[in-house]
Amino acid sequence: MSADILLAGVDGCPGGWIAAFAPLDFSAVQIDIVANFAAVLARSPTIVAVDMPIGLPARVGPGGRAAENAVRPLLGARQSSVFSVPSRAAVDQTDYREACRIAAETSDPPRKVSKQLFHLMPKIREVDAILRNNASAAARVYEVHPEVAFWRMNGGKALSEPKKLRGRGHDAGLAQRRALLIDAGVPSAIVNGIAPRGAGADDLLDALACLVIARRIHAGTATPFPDPPPRDAFGLPMAIWA
Repeated sequence: MSADILLAGVDGCPGGWIAAFAPLDFSAVQIDIVANFAAVLARSPTIVAVDMPIGLPARVGPGGRAAENAVRPLLGARQSSVFSVPSRAAVDQTDYREACRIAAETSDPPRKVSKQLFHLMPKIREVDAILRNNASAAARVYEVHPEVAFWRMNGGKALSEPKKLRGRGHDAGLAQRRALLIDAGVPSAIVNGIAPRGAGADDLLDALACLVIARRIHAGTATPFPDPPPRDAFGLPMAIWA
């Protein structure tokens, strides 16, 4: 395996972004909290798998983009973790009421923006701005979703336990995810380690799940949902990889 291949699995967290960096063989996984997505790219990873929507449509239909609609049926009871992504014009808004107004105007049937998605919008805009203006970055950054990643690691079966209950970590769900990550080759010391300051236990596991899919993407074994991916007005693909 080439020592110069660096993979990155990235998830948003309260401290900014949690990033798991590793070579192809996962022999040395490093976990970092970085303030912005540009700091991830500054490490020059070959593949970045990030849990953040990439590619924003001008209009959306029921359930958001085709990507969300393609993966929800795979996840069973976990499908509520897949938020509906609104139009680019709605994502561009920094005021919640205005975002909801524009989202309703650019969706069929009219749909407002969920509070959870609205709180993600600054990070969506951050990634979007970089990828629209940097073709090299756009070629190596892929959208993933941790629950879809765990579905893939679980042999194409939805997980039976949630990772959180009533906003707190759910031990059975976290244990289920840790076991899948270890089976996928992530060192147990990393999987069972304490999340760094600024991230929760679930954030760490989600970043590691993204890292596993980054390796699948590099190996050419990952699948985009939908396949082939549609593209937005800026040419960015709109698909979740697993």
